[in-house]
Amino acid sequence: MPCSFREIYLDANATTPVLPAAAEAAREAMMLGFGNPSSAHCTGLKAKALMESVRAKAAKVLGSGAGKLLFVSGATEGIQTAVLSALCALKERRERGETIGTELLYGATEHKAVPETLKHWNRLLGLNLHVLAIPVAENGRHDLDFLSQHLPQAALVATMAANNETGVISDLAAIEALLNAQQSRAYWLVDSVQALGKLALNLAATRIDYAPFSGHKLYAPKGIGLLYVRQGAPFTPLMAGGGQESGLRSGTENLAGMAALGAVLDALLSGRDFQPRASLEAYREQLAEALGEAFPGLSFNAPFELSLPTTLNFSVPGFASKELLDLFDAAHIRVSSGSACSSNKAMPSYVLQAMGLPEWRAASAVRLSFGPAATPEFIAAACARIRECGAALRRSCLIASELEPLPGDGVLQLTANGACTWLVSDAASKRCVIIDPLEELTERIEKYVSCQGFQVLAVLDTHGHADHASPRALLMARLDGLLADFARETDHLGWPRRLGTVQLADGLFAPAISLGTKVLARMPLPGHTNDSLGFLLGEPEDGRLSSERVHFAFTGDAILIGGLGRTDFASSSAESLYASLHALRLTIAADTLLCPAHDYNNQFATTLAAEALSGGLLAKVLDEHLPLSLADFVREKRQADARINEHAEVLLCGAVEHCRDLTDMHLKPEALERFFAEHADALLVDVRESYEHALSGQPLNGLPMISIPLSRLTNGLDGWLHGEPRPLVFFCRSGNRSTRAAETLRRLGYAQAWHLAGGLALGQVH
Repeated sequence: MPCSFREIYLDANATTPVLPAAAEAAREAMMLGFGNPSSAHCTGLKAKALMESVRAKAAKVLGSGAGKLLFVSGATEGIQTAVLSALCALKERRERGETIGTELLYGATEHKAVPETLKHWNRLLGLNLHVLAIPVAENGRHDLDFLSQHLPQAALVATMAANNETGVISDLAAIEALLNAQQSRAYWLVDSVQALGKLALNLAATRIDYAPFSGHKLYAPKGIGLLYVRQGAPFTPLMAGGGQESGLRSGTENLAGMAALGAVLDALLSGRDFQPRASLEAYREQLAEALGEAFPGLSFNAPFELSLPTTLNFSVPGFASKELLDLFDAAHIRVSSGSACSSNKAMPSYVLQAMGLPEWRAASAVRLSFGPAATPEFIAAACARIRECGAALRRSCLIASELEPLPGDGVLQLTANGACTWLVSDAASKRCVIIDPLEELTERIEKYVSCQGFQVLAVLDTHGHADHASPRALLMARLDGLLADFARETDHLGWPRRLGTVQLADGLFAPAISLGTKVLARMPLPGHTNDSLGFLLGEPEDGRLSSERVHFAFTGDAILIGGLGRTDFASSSAESLYASLHALRLTIAADTLLCPAHDYNNQFATTLAAEALSGGLLAKVLDEHLPLSLADFVREKRQADARINEHAEVLLCGAVEHCRDLTDMHLKPEALERFFAEHADALLVDVRESYEHALSGQPLNGLPMISIPLSRLTNGLDGWLHGEPRPLVFFCRSGNRSTRAAETLRRLGYAQAWHLAGGLALGQVH
């Protein structure tokens, strides 16, 4: 996809672009109507008139009647003011001896601003009421039975008009009917941020006490919002000072923001620029169809009939939210995994968890949202781009497809919860071996191997794992039609019984599997468990696999990156591990890449040379001048294992150290072209996955570039560590993945490794 393709912005629930008329209104206010509304001269009076005209427009749009409308900075300030007002009134009532209730109720799917504000002011004001979430059903709507049971104890009820993540529209009429039926004196706060411009509002006709709005959710600038306060509802200013807004909200007014908001309200009142609901629903159907074609098996997480037509929340089986966000971002489609305030945190959606949806859907959720000013042309372009995302996944063998796949060759690392599965393949012979399969990755491995058309020579475990049951039998059953005949008769760790051998560097002969010109040899590596194995991948010469020709060693949990596997299991032996480390040293080179079964800190691989510099226990064993004795090793290993048990919150297979901070490897975007001018042999390395690279084209001014996805970084490491050194600059979308790649190279002794700070988000130039 050429980089000249414009951005497709589908994250309107987070924020929207500013309407051109709103931007012009703000510019005029700043250039011509810049007076202070509190000034008594003509310029100030004109500014005040502008402010009041916007307030009058808002009153028409919201149906606020005799209620107050305050200009605030946005929804968070509005929520803070509303909660403070209600809780101050409750405190005063309680001090007068009135019964006020004991519970502050809020919807379980509310924006975090609501419960956090409730807890904050409840604590500061010393009310110490019980802050309690109202459960929601699977459709996202409030549990009215629960609410009915708790209303007699409720002092305040906080609900949403429409959910920001799912678009689910609350049944406000039913909630109001409950409040009225029980003659509840609880104050009612309704977060109406997502309702503006999307739902008909007539606030004065309801018993809603407080309703905050935010301008930037509907084409106005950030920093301007509204708070509706019902006539007679208590009010306490959040901000005191100069007495602006009739003493209700002090601080010089944001006149430019108000002018811009006024232009948006004009468009709402006139019907100009905004699409009718029927058109928005048609747009949603088009997008849903495109998503269904791109991602077979996806699930929509909220019923369309109960949701805003501008919001689609979906999950794709087998994909985490971050993977999908990276995919969309590479295609210049901007979406999110939920609330913009928390989308940078790799956590499942609390909204979907509250709805009781399966955990995989909460962890895979993506929110796609557009504004009511979207055009047919924009939606058509978005649908086309979404379909291109699906095609990129098909070519990368992540979705079953008849498209010609991108060739897979070498070593592929797949991870889940700190554990690794390694897939070793030879594209020329169409053969592969799978090492340490994980249940979470079974479906992805099956799709990949089937799409590539590989013959599976073996599915291997490096040892009997303590932290999970091996899904080897399950995976072999699913790959049955692709298994080599000899792969069906194996030992308990999956090694085929009838194979050839290769001589290792220590002179011993080892069973071996042929993969084109390479072999995968098996050697005993007991210690972490008594049955632990190591697998050596290299290119033999005359039937002998010398240490220099071993490129990769799959060491299971014997050697981790920055540490050793624990030896305090019933089937473990520190003495055996000591012997295994010395045996391994005789069969591989100092720069052979060690690929572990666990990678807790995203460091990919290590070498004996790198571990020798770490100062850890392995370094002492490898010390050529004064190696650690067996007795001292056993003593120190027991101490290290005891520390794991003392401090680990989950079962760890070994203690590891974080890699050091390498601040000098960060290359700022503005220095990129100068760097390449000074280093003629420098190379850009895109560490995003292959489908991301294919979608984004050549994003950095045509500089020399290759694609080495992070999942295949070990292939690149092998070439770079054994080849002629040259400057490498890694990049990705945000800088996170490229940081890890550059850190890994530096840790392995490759000094000429940098990364593009901020990634394409800051460094992309067209």
